[in-house]
Amino acid sequence: MFIQIFSTGGTLDKVYFDALSEYQIGEPIAGELLEQGRVGFEYAVESLVKKDSLDLDDADRELIRGRVSACPHEHILITHGTDTMTVTGAALADIDDKVIVLTGAMQPARFRDSDALFNLGLAVGALNTLGHGVYVAMSGRVFPVDQVRKNRLAGRFEGL
Repeated sequence: MFIQIFSTGGTLDKVYFDALSEYQIGEPIAGELLEQGRVGFEYAVESLVKKDSLDLDDADRELIRGRVSACPHEHILITHGTDTMTVTGAALADIDDKVIVLTGAMQPARFRDSDALFNLGLAVGALNTLGHGVYVAMSGRVFPVDQVRKNRLAGRFEGL
């Protein structure tokens, strides 16, 4: 299996510089995390945008959609900020010949207490088992994109 990973930024790729929470979106970290996991599949990582998901707009989503649609590979993993992950997923919902899984993190991958590695592993497992469609892999669960929401207060994703 080959997995095409498209990075859009978000918390997973954030790099903080000081105690006042100044940050920038860094280079995609998914490849580094997969190397640490000693995975047994081939993949490629392509950065599409480096934005907090609250800053993504319709043009960004059209770029994401275009790259996913044009991708020759069936298995697509999108690292994405958690705030608008479902909005981007909905924009991909009518692509019917691919397994598309969006994942991200509540804490940057560079933080010790991050959920990034766990969510990335969950997303890869989902790509191995799911049929065509668009899914969100977060908080230890995999959801169809139209049946999930972010619960900000609880700090997790949950079914509708």
